[in-house]
Amino acid sequence: MSVSIQSNSAKTLTVHQLSIANAFNGLTPKERLYSHHLARAAWSGTRIILRQVSPEANSIFDFIMELARCCRERFSSSWAALAETFDVNEADMASFLEYAAIFLSNIGNYYGSGDQKFSPEMHKRSLRAIALASDRATDLFSNIARSMFSPQPSSLGYPTEQTQSAYYPGEVPISLDEVAYVSQTMEGHGIHPENTRIRKIQEEDQIIFEVLQASVETADSVKVLNVRDPKGSIRIVKGDHSEELERICAHLRSAAQYAANPRQKKVLEQYHQSFRTGDLEIYKESQKTWIRDTAPSVENIFGFVEPYRDPFGSRAEFEGVVAIANREETAVLTTLVEQSSNFIKQLPWTEGFSENDGKGPFEKALFEAPDFSSIHALAYCSSIVFGGIDLPNYNDIRQEHGSKNLIIANRMSAESNEADTSPFVHTSEEGMFRKHRYHAYYIWVVLHELLGHGTGRMMTEEQGKFSFDVEHPPRNPLTEAPISSWYQQGQTWTGVFGDLATTVDECRAELVGAYLMDNLELLALFGYTSHSEFKAQDLTYNIYVQLGVDGLRGLQNFNVNSGKWGQAHSRAHFAMLKWLLRDGDGFMTVQCNSEAQDTKVSVDRSRIQTNGKAALRGMLLRLHMYRCTADVKSCRQYYEDLSRVDGHYLEWRRVVLAQKQPEWVFVQANTFLDGEEVYLKEYEATPEGLVQSWSEREI
Repeated sequence: MSVSIQSNSAKTLTVHQLSIANAFNGLTPKERLYSHHLARAAWSGTRIILRQVSPEANSIFDFIMELARCCRERFSSSWAALAETFDVNEADMASFLEYAAIFLSNIGNYYGSGDQKFSPEMHKRSLRAIALASDRATDLFSNIARSMFSPQPSSLGYPTEQTQSAYYPGEVPISLDEVAYVSQTMEGHGIHPENTRIRKIQEEDQIIFEVLQASVETADSVKVLNVRDPKGSIRIVKGDHSEELERICAHLRSAAQYAANPRQKKVLEQYHQSFRTGDLEIYKESQKTWIRDTAPSVENIFGFVEPYRDPFGSRAEFEGVVAIANREETAVLTTLVEQSSNFIKQLPWTEGFSENDGKGPFEKALFEAPDFSSIHALAYCSSIVFGGIDLPNYNDIRQEHGSKNLIIANRMSAESNEADTSPFVHTSEEGMFRKHRYHAYYIWVVLHELLGHGTGRMMTEEQGKFSFDVEHPPRNPLTEAPISSWYQQGQTWTGVFGDLATTVDECRAELVGAYLMDNLELLALFGYTSHSEFKAQDLTYNIYVQLGVDGLRGLQNFNVNSGKWGQAHSRAHFAMLKWLLRDGDGFMTVQCNSEAQDTKVSVDRSRIQTNGKAALRGMLLRLHMYRCTADVKSCRQYYEDLSRVDGHYLEWRRVVLAQKQPEWVFVQANTFLDGEEVYLKEYEATPEGLVQSWSEREI
């Protein structure tokens, strides 16, 4: 269910309900208990995420929760009555609730997608009046008012006057070179970065870098790394996020009592041990166990998972996801998995090679078919609710043990809301675009996760052993010459490509999905043919239009002041649009009318199979080969040029911002324990319902 809210302010908010009742009702009593305790563990990670976003985020959260408590206890849950009592007009009250809903859905005061700051669109005096609801609310507001309303820092990024990053907290600014120095030293000592933050301290003439490591345990003494460098000394300080991780561990212990099998129990025990000690080698072992727990009725994801928000590209946001499987939807995905090899052979880096069963040297000999499931989220605690997930992110585990692909079906259903307008599509095409959007987007996400993130073979050297014939290296399809670069001893994809790794990986995965979207055999697996209601050819056309739309929309997440992209996917989408315009020989065009503040994308349907697909092929092959051969120099030159926003693209961005669509927020259910019975409560798809759902989690 989705509801659009129009307040007296100009802003419109679309609230989507992640409906879960049908899936939850299909669980056994034991599975409900398991899912309940896991969900409590997931939501217990909220304050970790808030702490990773900004210094003020936890206090803003407390302020919203305190007002929700006052509304419930003093005004019978009537926000209108609260507003009337403190002489706040309806428009400002609606604006506060919109702000609260956006804050809670993004888990922080920066958008999860784009990393740009947002503030209440209301008079500060009105919010100060609302804060009179309690002494605690008044005190909290006095501490957060300035940071809530201040336009700076305007986005997340390396700490400057315009940007901030809670991954690098403290009053002493840290430079990119210093972050690299600490990160490389950590790597040399075998310390993984995902669950760390770095704080720079200056004591007289001495520089100290504290690596704050997430763990329940807090050591009496710190571990000092043995380094001799004028940049400063490095010490490991355990106990970051200790209280939250303790609560998470307690809920994981409770959930383990209701695990369906020994493997599930082992995963939770490994989570528990890793969170207690901060040891990510134990966490990596949990991921190997988790992969082998195939097709569970209740799925889970926990840990410091995605590095999108770290400007250095390695420290990760905490994430907790609990979901319920849908067997019927999963059956279709399983059929696709079984036929994956046929579609892999149609990808551009396999062309002209006969070895490896026709897949060539830059593809794995055996496609490790992942556990591919359609699931419905019960608890999705993250700054972004993604429609699809492919984990784990550790390449060594993916190469040797495989991965899991998960489609979040109740999140994907938001794409089917035909009431949402498409401002970048011509009016004559808008109806058809909206009609096919969900169906095309669903398959695109599926292919992105399965064959985008699931394909490719790295050229590596480890302990003198090569993953290819070093005497007769394979030819590079880009140059027709033997490859001349590869990953050397100890090098990893993320370590070599750094800040480019995430966005290039997402771009490559998006390209794989789009490249295969004209395959009639593949589309027929999902029931789309030339005779179905939603015709295969129309879905193909829709994806190319979607590429243009997403590229334009992505400009919203480019920060002109810092010159940086706030979101890996947005950068990828703009880079793809720019390449299609540049290399597609006019099959795709963008018309920008500055006076009318209108931007439209057009696609010549008759030239998709020729110009459109050829352009996708060129970009996909380049990114794949750069990635496989560790050619970061060529990749940086190519990708930074494509994702540069200058000249007329800046004007496009200005017009796109004027066409900005309503923010999407998601309201999720809660589970409650009554003895040994678990019951589910869903909430209205309104800002009030969303705030109530968070208030009743009692985090």
